[in-house]
Amino acid sequence: MNRRTLGLLAALCLTSACKDEPVGEMTPIPRPADMPAEPAKQAEAPKPAAAEPPPDPSKVVLRWKLDAPTAFRLTTTGSGSAPAPAKGKKGKKDKEAPASAGPSQTDAIFVLQKTESGDYAFRIVPQGAGEADQGTMSERGFVMDGLTGPLRNTAVLVLELPRDPVGPEATWALGTDLVDLGSVPGFVEKKAERRNQVKLTALTPGENGEQVATLEYDLSESLSGALRAPRPSVQEAMRPKKHAAHEDHEDGDETPKGEQSALAEMRVKGRGEFLVKAGRWRSWEATLTTRTEGTTLPGTADGERTLRLTPLDSVPAELLQPQAKK
Repeated sequence: MNRRTLGLLAALCLTSACKDEPVGEMTPIPRPADMPAEPAKQAEAPKPAAAEPPPDPSKVVLRWKLDAPTAFRLTTTGSGSAPAPAKGKKGKKDKEAPASAGPSQTDAIFVLQKTESGDYAFRIVPQGAGEADQGTMSERGFVMDGLTGPLRNTAVLVLELPRDPVGPEATWALGTDLVDLGSVPGFVEKKAERRNQVKLTALTPGENGEQVATLEYDLSESLSGALRAPRPSVQEAMRPKKHAAHEDHEDGDETPKGEQSALAEMRVKGRGEFLVKAGRWRSWEATLTTRTEGTTLPGTADGERTLRLTPLDSVPAELLQPQAKK
C-alpha cells in the first residue's frame, strides 16, 4: 500500500470520529409541508366498574334483627303410648298399671340478644327444673357453638334462616342431625335415607309496610343397621357352650348370628311466619315424630312432640343478666 492510500484512510477515520451521530444511525425523513400534523393521542379514560345488579324485588333476605333483646316461649307437648300394662297370674292385666300415658308439656324461654362484643347469642332457660343452656349464632341463626344432640336440633329448627335471598317456592336445607346413633354401642349403619327441605311458600304484605314470609318444613332421617353383641372376654370364650342348637335362627331372619336389626327415624313437619322487616317470628310450630326398632335414639323418646313458639312482649330482666356480663 502506497502513502497516498494510507493518507486517504486516515482522513476518513478522522472524519467519522468527529461526527456526533453513531455510524449506521437512521436519519428521519422530514414531513412534507402539505401533510397535516398527527393529532395528539388522548389519554384513555378508566373504564367504570361494573355496576352490581339491582336487588330482585321478588326476593327477600331473612335475618334476625336484635337491636333489642327478643324472647320466645317454646312449648313442647309430647304424646305417645306407654309400655303395655303388666300382666299378673293367669294372664290377667294388673289393674294398678296405667293403660296409657297422658300428654306431657314442658316450657322454656328462648332469649336472643347481642353481646357487648356484637356477637349474636341465645339462651334456652327451662321453666321449672333444669339448667339453662346457651350458645352463639350468626345473623341468620346458624348455630355456631354451645349445644349438642337433640337440643341443638331444636335450636337449629327454631333459629336457622336461609343464607341467600329467597323468593316464593325457593328451597334450602338446615344444619340438622336428627338421627345420630354414633353413641349407641355396637351399632353398624347399613342404610341411610334423608330429606332436608324448607320452602318459602308465600311472601305477603303485612301491617305498616311489613312483609310476612311463610316457611314450610319437611325433614326426615332414617338409619337402619344392626347392633353387634360385644365381644366376649377370654374367660367367657373358654367356657363350653350350652344348647348350641338353639342359638341358630329358626325364623329365616337374615341378620347374621350375634347381630340384632335396628332402626331409628325422625320426621319433622312444620310451618312458620317470619316478619321480614322486624326480623323475628310471628308464629312457628312443628311436629316431630320419632320411631325406633331394636335400639333407642339417645335423648329422644318414641312418639310425637309438638314444638310451638310464642313471642313475648318483653324479656324478663333476670334472663338478661348472665349475657350482659359476657
